[in-house]
Amino acid sequence: MTTEIRVPQLPESVADAVIVAWHKQPGDAIRRDENLADLETDKVVLEVPAPMNGVMREISAPAGTTVTSGQLLAIIDAGAASAASTASPPAAQAARTPAPAAVAAAEAFAARPDDGRLSPSVRRLVEENHLDPTAIAGSGRDGRVTKSDVVEFLDKKKSVAAIAPAAAAPERAVAPAPAPARITPAKDAPSERAPARTARAEKRVAMTRLRQRIAARMVEAQATQALLTSFNEVDLTAVQELRARYKESFEKAHGAKLGFMSFFVKAAIEALKRFPIVNASVDGSDIVYHEYYDIGVAVSTERGLMVPIVRNADIKSFAEIELEIAGYAARAREGSMALEDLTGGTFTLTNGGVFGSLMSTPIVNAPQSAILGMHKIQERPMVVRGEILARPMMYLALTYDHRIIDGRDAVQFLVAVKDFLEDPGRMLLQI
Repeated sequence: MTTEIRVPQLPESVADAVIVAWHKQPGDAIRRDENLADLETDKVVLEVPAPMNGVMREISAPAGTTVTSGQLLAIIDAGAASAASTASPPAAQAARTPAPAAVAAAEAFAARPDDGRLSPSVRRLVEENHLDPTAIAGSGRDGRVTKSDVVEFLDKKKSVAAIAPAAAAPERAVAPAPAPARITPAKDAPSERAPARTARAEKRVAMTRLRQRIAARMVEAQATQALLTSFNEVDLTAVQELRARYKESFEKAHGAKLGFMSFFVKAAIEALKRFPIVNASVDGSDIVYHEYYDIGVAVSTERGLMVPIVRNADIKSFAEIELEIAGYAARAREGSMALEDLTGGTFTLTNGGVFGSLMSTPIVNAPQSAILGMHKIQERPMVVRGEILARPMMYLALTYDHRIIDGRDAVQFLVAVKDFLEDPGRMLLQI
């Protein structure tokens, strides 16, 4: 019996997708839930899982093809995996047979009820390399094993395998090299020249769909909005003292680390409540005031920048915000971010400080009207009550759409954020 593999239903905001790669070729055996292909949209990479065991019969759309919802991708022969395995030559079959210990560990793990904790891409990587997932330390949410955890585990195994033969090799006596004979160059001999420099190579690589989308959105924002950036600086002494005092008890109580981002999200929300125009957007000739606070948090990934949304952040606790941001970061590393995670948003925070940026002018994530840029925390001498003290300072940058946000509102918004961070108790008391 044959089964057709088709493009999953894409959201309304996504018109099509590009087949990035096929992980199975015609004749390959397939296991249920194994990832067959990667589809890249302008927001995320989608996996196409196998609905059942079988053998790949044919591929209807090769890698690089642009496809739409419901389009035929491939055909598999259901239940033919065992026949294909039997037909394999004995030598090849023996070469592909993993060690009994690895098979036993993988089967034991597959029988566990929490096998669903592995994403399809992670499960495929584990099975292809015949690994014991229980031996891999997970860095994801609730200790889940991520793709980067498996890659790091494989790298360590390769390093150990490379070191072991070198350590076991017997030491060999090395005779001292004879002193080089002193040679006097001929008077008319040409001087020895450095080797000629190789030709300057160039490499042309097509942009990914995500990179194309990022480029288009950045150009669109600068072309359609009157962008302006205002700056201020904030003393984070109080925030650092709070984190140092409560970080251990906070992590024990909530299972999440108390980071800086939750303080900035909460401070931004309190400032947005006082200056609602910063939380608004332009729709034609209308200004749309959003009476909710869906805060985007920019996350850098290998594929490019993503901005997942913390929805209704105003009613969430510090712990809930930290857990949600940590979950987004883990899914971004795994490449398992859902489209729903990236849609919407009324205001965005971006932290270039994690890369060492001291100051920048971030670009607004249209159709939003403003974005708050965080930067590196650096001790600087500050005058405090007549004394010069070293303080942990951060420059803040607010880029905003000057069409609807006046300079007065932008500056006062930044001052409000600064005040809430320098005295976090004001956020609790809402004063």
